[in-house]
Amino acid sequence: QVQLVESGGGLVQAGGSLRLSCAASGDAFSRYAMGWFRQAPGKDSQFVAAIKRGGSTYYADSVKGRFTISRDNAKNTLYLQMSSLKAEDTAVYYCAARDSAWIRFELKDYNYWGQGTQVTVSS
Repeated sequence: QVQLVESGGGLVQAGGSLRLSCAASGDAFSRYAMGWFRQAPGKDSQFVAAIKRGGSTYYADSVKGRFTISRDNAKNTLYLQMSSLKAEDTAVYYCAARDSAWIRFELKDYNYWGQGTQVTVSS
């Protein structure tokens, strides 16, 4: 079992940057495929990015070239570097862990996720 705690959200102007962190505890972080998802008010959760155990990365088309997912297995931490932020990036961002070598693109396919961190981009 793994516990996940997100941090780093906040209010930023359009065009700005934020770095989200997700601290993991409890189980061997390195064995999990990890993902970032987001949910805007009144909408379903949306895949943002994912990273395999070995470091291969995947991005939603809407964030490709602007967001970078990374992991530090020594620190049990997942990151999401977000730049050139847009108003449509406003959402609660969740990190999620999947006990598998393979990533998935829906939050329901992950075993654990955190409480989320709010990102608000003002235009």
